[in-house]
Order: sequence, then C-alpha cells, then structure tokens
Amino acid sequence: MSNTLSHFLFWQKNSLKTRLVISALLMIIIVLPIIGITLNNAFSEQIRHSIKNELSAYSYAILAVAEVDNKQLFMPEQLLDNQLNVSQTGLYALLVDSKKQQILWRSKSLLGLNDPTNLPRPKLGETKFSDINLAGKAHLIYSFSVSFGAGKSALPMTLHIIKDKTQLAHVIGDFKQQLWTWLILLMVLLVLVQLVWLKWTLKPLRVLQQELADVEKGERAQLQQDYPQELQQVTNQLNLLLTTEQNQRQRYRNALADLAHSLKTPLAVMQSQQDLSASSQEQLQLINQMIEHQLKRAQSAGQAAWHLGIKIAPIAKKLVNTLAKIYQDKQLTINCIVDENISFKGDEADLMEILGNLLDNACKAAKTQVVLNAHIIDEKLEISIADDGNGIALNKRKDILQRGMRADSYQQGHGIGLAIVRDLVDSYQGELLIEQDVQLAGALFVIKLPFIR
Repeated sequence: MSNTLSHFLFWQKNSLKTRLVISALLMIIIVLPIIGITLNNAFSEQIRHSIKNELSAYSYAILAVAEVDNKQLFMPEQLLDNQLNVSQTGLYALLVDSKKQQILWRSKSLLGLNDPTNLPRPKLGETKFSDINLAGKAHLIYSFSVSFGAGKSALPMTLHIIKDKTQLAHVIGDFKQQLWTWLILLMVLLVLVQLVWLKWTLKPLRVLQQELADVEKGERAQLQQDYPQELQQVTNQLNLLLTTEQNQRQRYRNALADLAHSLKTPLAVMQSQQDLSASSQEQLQLINQMIEHQLKRAQSAGQAAWHLGIKIAPIAKKLVNTLAKIYQDKQLTINCIVDENISFKGDEADLMEILGNLLDNACKAAKTQVVLNAHIIDEKLEISIADDGNGIALNKRKDILQRGMRADSYQQGHGIGLAIVRDLVDSYQGELLIEQDVQLAGALFVIKLPFIR
C-alpha cells in the first residue's frame, strides 16, 4: 500500500481531531463573546430604561406642585426630593417656556452651574429621553412638554429632568467587568471540557490507529477491539481485507512451493542422465538457478509492507564493503550516504537484491567512484546510485526499462539484474528512473518508493 490506513485516518493536515478542536474553539470564541456583548447591551438598555422611569416619576412629582396664574409660574421653595434642593447633587430640574425658550424655573441643585444649552424640544404631550453634556460631564435628560391653561391664557412649557451618568457608568462598568471575567472563566472551562470530551469521543479512533500500527508491524493479524457502531462496518471490512490478503498470500506461497517441487524433480532427472554433455549440464544448472531465483522473486512481489521494516544503512554498508573487496583491482571509491533511521518497508532479501544489482552494475561501469544516497523527499523514500562511467544513452533509457527487453543488450555493466530490480520496484508500487548524474557525469539510477512511517 502507498499509505497506511493509520496515516489515512490521522493525517495531521486533515485530521478529525483538528477539525473538531477548531470548530469547538470557533464556537466558544465566537458565540460566547456575542453572548457577552448582547448581555452587556441588554443590561445597559435596562439600566437606561430604569433611569427613564425614575426621571419620569420625578417629572410628575414636580408638575404636581407647579402652579400657573395669569401665565406666571409659581413653584414651592422646597421640593419633596431633597436632591433637587441641594447644590450640584447630580439631579437637576428646570422648566422652559416652549415658545420663547426662556427658563421659567430651575432647581436649587443647579446653583453654581451654567444653564444647559441645546435642550430637547419634544412636541406638546410627548416626551424625549436622550444624552446631554452639562458642566463637562455626560448626563441623561428626560424632557416632557405640557401646557398649563387653555386658549390665550395657556402657558406651554417643557420640564427637563437631568441626571448625572457617573453612577450609571460605574454600574455598567462593574457589570461589564464581572460579565467578561465570568465569560473568560467559562471559555477556559468549556475549552477544557471540550478537550476532555474530544479525548473521550476520539478514543476509538486512537485505539484503531494503534491497532493498525500493530498490524503494520506484524504484531497482530486482526482488529480485535470493540468499536462503536459508526466504526464497526469499517473495522469489519478491514478485518475481511486482512483475512483475504493473508489467505491469498498463503495460497500463493503454497502454489509456488508446489511449482518449485514439480519443476525440481524433472530437472533432477534430466541432470542425472549420464549422456548429457557438459554444455547441457551447465544449461540445466543455469535453468535450476533461474527457477530458484524467479520463484523467490515472484513470492516477494506484490506483498504489502505490513511489518516493522528493514534499516537500509546496515545492508547498504555491508554491500558496499563486499563490493569494495570484489572490485579491489579497480580501486573504486564507494561512498554510502544513508540516514541511520531510514527503513525499507519490505523484505530484506528484496532490498539486498535491489541494492546489490544496482551497486554491482555501478561498480562495473564506474571508473573511479560510486555514490549511494538514501533519503526522504516529499513523503517518498528515494534511493539513488550514481557512477562516473560512460552513462546510458538517452535513447536507450526508456527501452532499457521496458518489460521484456534484455537490458544487458544495451551496454556492458547493466545486465539482467536491472530487469530484476525493475520488477521488484514495481511490486512495491515504486518507480525506477535512469538519468545522468550532474556531478559524476555517469549513470544515475533513482528509485522512488512510497514512504510508510
């Protein structure tokens, strides 16, 4: 498989956990502040409405004690609410002639303050509640237009009740501070609850991930945990897939063993013939070796890498040391640049076959130097082997990789082993490329295999 099922389910860039966490956080970060703003606005409006009702009550109390005689306004010396009788208490009242816009009366609480300007002018019988600036401070003003008398003796006037907003601002500020303090605490609590909830909710997926990792390493053959109903069908299908794959692989091995046995017996009979020439004996021996090799190669082909994997570095170094001795007379420099942690998820014999054939061909073609590299690029295991030989002609590179073509007919140093490498790479869903190395100017063989972590 090009990617394991466990990585498919828990790919970091596209994981269910990340999506759920982000959606939960967005809900908390967006919804709770909206609730906070809404509550704060509602509370502010409620406070303003309460003050409006309070000032409306003051207006009726003042109008109740007002008297008009011959268009002259008479007010008592002392009002019932003492806040209007004491200077600068924060509560003020004044009566204004609606036509002439002259102040007819002001409460004693306005002593020492300049008369307010730009007073509202509601129509007769109507009220208006708004904001006003008095002595450099913000105030609320309730205005009510009335008329004393009728006809020519009528005296239209507007009563203005003014209240300092300082106390209101303190009340709203305290409420806002407490509201956001509790909302922040609630947000933190909800985040913690969401994380615990997500951990509990996604636990079956983590268990499934671990079981898939165990299957990949060869530590278990089936998924055995009891999963929720939503995952049950998936796990059942995976178990069916695993069972089918294992049964097919076993039948494949049995069929290959039977084939090997049926081929070896006739070959043994033929090799026992006394009248065979040395050339015939040699050919029969070659056929026997080819059958052994091809059967082993076919048995490994197509197998998924469901096990721990093979470290590339030790095998590569072992092959390099062996080839350095074999080609000692050429005095080759064979450089092995392989990360110690990189693994090949497949059969060790296949890895040795691939590296052995490519390194052997490189040593045959090289003049002085061979370089082996293995690293991870774009989520793929990339193995490259370069030499400083004559390289492979561009018009032959495509043909040399065609199935059924004899690679050894193109150039010395790249024999039948290349066809074996090609088939093995294909069996692991990989890619084999032939290029020209930029530094060594010789042939460059690049193998790209799906990298399974």
